[in-house]
Amino acid sequence: MKKVVLLGGGNVAYHLAKKLSQSTEYQLIQIYNRSPLSPEFDTIPVEKTSLMEALLPADIYILSVKDQAIAPLSSSLPFKGRLVVHTSGSVPMKDLSDRQRRGVCYPLQSFSKEQEIDFSKIPFCLETEEATDFDLLEGLAKEFSPKCYAIDSLQRQYLHVAAVFLNNFANHMWYLSQQLCSNQQIPFELLQPLLEETCRKGLQHNFFEGQTGPAKRGDRAVIEKHLQLLQGIEKDIYKDISTSILTTYGQ
Repeated sequence: MKKVVLLGGGNVAYHLAKKLSQSTEYQLIQIYNRSPLSPEFDTIPVEKTSLMEALLPADIYILSVKDQAIAPLSSSLPFKGRLVVHTSGSVPMKDLSDRQRRGVCYPLQSFSKEQEIDFSKIPFCLETEEATDFDLLEGLAKEFSPKCYAIDSLQRQYLHVAAVFLNNFANHMWYLSQQLCSNQQIPFELLQPLLEETCRKGLQHNFFEGQTGPAKRGDRAVIEKHLQLLQGIEKDIYKDISTSILTTYGQ
């Protein structure tokens, strides 16, 4: 059985640790975090430590920490020549210390501690310097999901940008819509059917043909009326996105 040490105490680390603790092929033997772990980690029956010098020998070390902490944490590991991977979508593999065998195991999903995760639906983007390490890392990733892809650092950074457009930016648009309704005492539930239909069409991946609205039609009169109702950053966002849609559809 392969042994794994997990370093980190955030949302991704929690869900990885919870799932990995149930594996029969890869044994999670330790969780490291510099500061005290949140109470959720108490349910995971594995040794915890805040001491770097107390790290146990393992086949794979997973760094599931903030992006800016990846490089210094990998450089401070008190050993060399072991497989060390991070879980970030935007940090190149080569940011890890070259004293180690480097890799990336990026689960492409948004995580929160209170939300249960169905790992079988989550794609894992994998990268290693050595082919033999890829086999080892792929075996670990398949403990979580059958959806494993070889994605290099540049591809992964573009993929992360695409994910921000798809998830973070879309969610912010919904927030702005909700705030606009709230400010005008309009029940947001009026938009619920539209939101559901938008999500339904989105899952069909028919994005270009599925676009509707005044910018798609080239209706600049409606766009101008909307802009007169807005101010500040909301007005700028509306204008910029409308310009992008107008350009996309040659209006």
